[in-house]
Amino acid sequence: MLEDAGLFSTFLAPQTSSAPADRNTPRPDQLGHRERLRRRAAASLAALPDYELLELLLARSLPRGDIKPIAKALLARFGGLSGVFGARVQELRGVAGVGEAVALDLKLLQEATVRIGRAEASRRPVVSSWSALLTYAKVAMAHESREQFRVLFLDKKNQLIADEVMNEGTVDHAPVYPREVMRRALELSASAIILAHNHPSGDPSPSPADVAMTRQVVEAGRVMGVVVHDHIVVGRDGVASLKALGLF
Repeated sequence: MLEDAGLFSTFLAPQTSSAPADRNTPRPDQLGHRERLRRRAAASLAALPDYELLELLLARSLPRGDIKPIAKALLARFGGLSGVFGARVQELRGVAGVGEAVALDLKLLQEATVRIGRAEASRRPVVSSWSALLTYAKVAMAHESREQFRVLFLDKKNQLIADEVMNEGTVDHAPVYPREVMRRALELSASAIILAHNHPSGDPSPSPADVAMTRQVVEAGRVMGVVVHDHIVVGRDGVASLKALGLF
């Protein structure tokens, strides 16, 4: 939290540029709009609607021009702030007015959020901070446009050793090789693992293929002495646990 008023004002202050004025130079009414937004943000960030919060973020990368249409177009295209931050760079750049610099700034925020969630989930043994783990998984994976298969590797105390994306695939399939999962677990001296993947469709319901693959990894783990605590499937509509569903 930014409690120092001077630091907060510096963060919200407009970026300056030595470039000559052009057709993108903001009109006086646009300058007034940005200043009003900054004053309202300084008073209460929580009071800003999503599109105005996004406007303030865009203003850091786009010091000139009208940014409200871009903010609203991003939210309409991706369905909300989580969708905007979770979108891939090339998808973001498909929105008019969003260049490489803007897309990178948005992805930096997403990466920072993911790392904060990972740190929170790993602060205590993972199995005793399950809600933090699910929150982290949703932030990291729910809005991915392709299937992504991750493995969380745990030590004997169920503390997180590593969180790795093992494979990325298409909109409905990511290849999983139980032998590779176990090989990596042995390299890291992991005693247990948690599997996780996303469903870009939004529905987290496990498919028959998900169940079959999980059972293969569980069997490989039995042979190698690696426990599979769970396999969670993440979608925009929620998270499903194969363990809780009694599927392995």
